[in-house]
Amino acid sequence: MKNIRNFCIIAHIDHGKSTLADRLLEFTNTINKRDMQAQVLDDMDLERERGITIKSHAIQMQYTYRGAKPEFTGNYTLNLIDTPGHVDFSYEVSRSLAACEGALLLVDASQGIQAQTISNMYLALNNDLEIIPVLNKIDLPSANPEEVKYQVVELLGCKREEIMSASGKTGDGVFEILDAVIERIPQPKGDPKAPLQALIFDSVFNSFRGIIAYIRVFNGTLKKGDLVKFAATDHQYNADETGVLKLTPEPKNTLGPGEVGYIISGIKKASEVKVGDTVTHVENPCLKTIQGFEDVKPMVFAGIYPVDTDDYEELRDSMEKLQLNDASLTWEPESSAALGFGFRCGFLGMLHMEIIQERLEREFNMTVITTVPNVSYHSFNTKLVKTILRNPSEFPDPSKLDHVEEPYILATIITKSEYIGAIMGLCMEKRGIMKNQTYLTTDRVELIFELPLAEIVFDFYDKLKSISRGYASFDYNPLDYRESDLVKLDILLNGEQVDALSALIHRSKAHEFGRRICEKLKELIPKQQFQIAIQAGIGAKIVARETISALRKDVTAKCYGGDISRKRKLLEKQKEGKKRMKQVGSVEVPQSAFMAVLKLD
Repeated sequence: MKNIRNFCIIAHIDHGKSTLADRLLEFTNTINKRDMQAQVLDDMDLERERGITIKSHAIQMQYTYRGAKPEFTGNYTLNLIDTPGHVDFSYEVSRSLAACEGALLLVDASQGIQAQTISNMYLALNNDLEIIPVLNKIDLPSANPEEVKYQVVELLGCKREEIMSASGKTGDGVFEILDAVIERIPQPKGDPKAPLQALIFDSVFNSFRGIIAYIRVFNGTLKKGDLVKFAATDHQYNADETGVLKLTPEPKNTLGPGEVGYIISGIKKASEVKVGDTVTHVENPCLKTIQGFEDVKPMVFAGIYPVDTDDYEELRDSMEKLQLNDASLTWEPESSAALGFGFRCGFLGMLHMEIIQERLEREFNMTVITTVPNVSYHSFNTKLVKTILRNPSEFPDPSKLDHVEEPYILATIITKSEYIGAIMGLCMEKRGIMKNQTYLTTDRVELIFELPLAEIVFDFYDKLKSISRGYASFDYNPLDYRESDLVKLDILLNGEQVDALSALIHRSKAHEFGRRICEKLKELIPKQQFQIAIQAGIGAKIVARETISALRKDVTAKCYGGDISRKRKLLEKQKEGKKRMKQVGSVEVPQSAFMAVLKLD
């Protein structure tokens, strides 16, 4: 065990985690020059296209210490986990930290400390991890290492000489980082003779082998062929194959304390493997399970429905397999009058929702309709009995309603001082309450706001990035539920309610929102042979209306000359036909219309 080190790389978005991971793999000869490519661990097409890490990736490296301290001389096994930086994937980070003893905290030498840097650092400190601060991108002409070192010392309370300098692009300082990992990160603790205790920190579905669970062994030894059980589900399995995670999984007959690897036991059902569960032996089980990480708190709720209702069961299978690989996705079945059977899904943010929809289409060939995102509210009836509203269609009759409470969050925004005015304006527009304003340095300000969660789920983050030219960083924590004047805004097409487009919204914004959504739908819904009325209503009161005129065939084309009454007769006949068509005709709402709400501006 003294020659094992488990660590992960944490940082804000785009501070160079995956690039540094590439250099670490290259300098430890884990990967051939021939197989080397940028972001080698990001194996999803989506990750490459967008240039972001979506999944944590674990990989094992072998390294011979070449530093100045003779007591550390020897060959070491380094288990590295590369984590995502975006706030929507912070659950991936918390799971990775549970499997490690140390973390490299990366800070971009040109951008300095940003919101996710601070948030990930606290996650690591809560897990009692040893943090090694690393200044990345020192080769950039715009790098300002001295000032950023000052920020890191202020934040971490470490000594200035403890901060490593490196460049993931050129490879400067990478060997020093590897040596520092060996010197500064503690070796894993554990007793090989104790009952087996292993934590599942991730899993993936393989159509040939079943479910592959990624584990970190804390105590005991896991051998190939052992009879094991999963504590949460109490199911028993044979360990058909165990091994370590190199660039491709590599079988190994035993895994001891401190080792990170995988176990294949032929499990076919996704519900039997839970991330955060403990694996132990059937004959000599451990007395207590590992205290894993907390349950995920979804921030955005949206309905996902199959375009063809016959695909419902197939969509359920796809969702189960996707949940294995992304434990932060939560879902439960629901039905809608307009869309049939589908699922109510909880996501950690808008980007997370977009990625899930894209992965369903790419990895499982499922074409889905996503409804308008919303959050859950608490409604109280006149007898003050609380109900949780997850869907606008559940909104109770106003005559039986006492009040509604909506969730609030505490938002931390770090920005350059020149953008303070614009950002305050944006937060006030979103019904925010300013709590604090602190200058971190002469031109970096931390703003703390209390905001209703419903106001930030649509486009708040995108707008924040636009008005601050990408400099503002945003992080949030759930606060509490507060009473609010909310109304249900219905969208009607030809008098028929489209429940997938309904929204719960603050009364002060309902008229404006209704008007804008009607205008947007007028652009997106294709013309029919009959006239379509698009209306937005609150209860029985219509607050906005747009009309899509009918596609009109020129029925009088064959009448040339002659009496006007002939033309009149033909037009009257056409009018009657259109009226009849309107009674039986239904309006097809394209997928783009459901997502139009997100792009109202």
